[in-house]
Amino acid sequence: MLLGRIFLVVRVLVSSAACFFFVTPAHAQATAGYTVKPGDTLEISVWKEPDLQRTVLVRPDGAFSFPLVGEVDARGKTVSELNKTVSDRLTKFISDAVVTISVQEIKGNKIFVLGQVNKPGEFIVNPSVNIMQALSMAGGMTPFAATNDIIVLRGQGTQQKAMAFRYNDVVRGRSLDTNIELLSGDIVVVP
Repeated sequence: MLLGRIFLVVRVLVSSAACFFFVTPAHAQATAGYTVKPGDTLEISVWKEPDLQRTVLVRPDGAFSFPLVGEVDARGKTVSELNKTVSDRLTKFISDAVVTISVQEIKGNKIFVLGQVNKPGEFIVNPSVNIMQALSMAGGMTPFAATNDIIVLRGQGTQQKAMAFRYNDVVRGRSLDTNIELLSGDIVVVP
């Protein structure tokens, strides 16, 4: 079912006279919306204002500039939140401004896979991937990989957190909760 730009995934289980609704994890992510990240490219346009149509790059500090609006801090904000911010600031100059912001390139949502994989490097994730998917994106593991010693490094402010991942367990259907969804900036290390 499509509500605006949000896709909702709902499983319906009908048993006897009762209906039970289960919301999948995709629903939780879809309702949250895409969070703009440094490196993303945004297309901003104001209806009937050809001078206010720009492609902007979200800088490493998480901000971008737009005429009449000035500096906009995009860190941790969704596209709809940025749209409201730009619209609100433009009302000083243009009454009833109709602003459209769309993400043209998603380059800020990156993860990194290092070590004993066939194609180590950085990968753009859209919208998200788990550890198994990241290993697949990296071309799988080499024969020398220590498959039960994989770790995910996640930065939390100034601290790093290491999470263990045992590939052989997940492949056998055990410890599936360790196959976590990766966040932007996560590093998968395959020794």
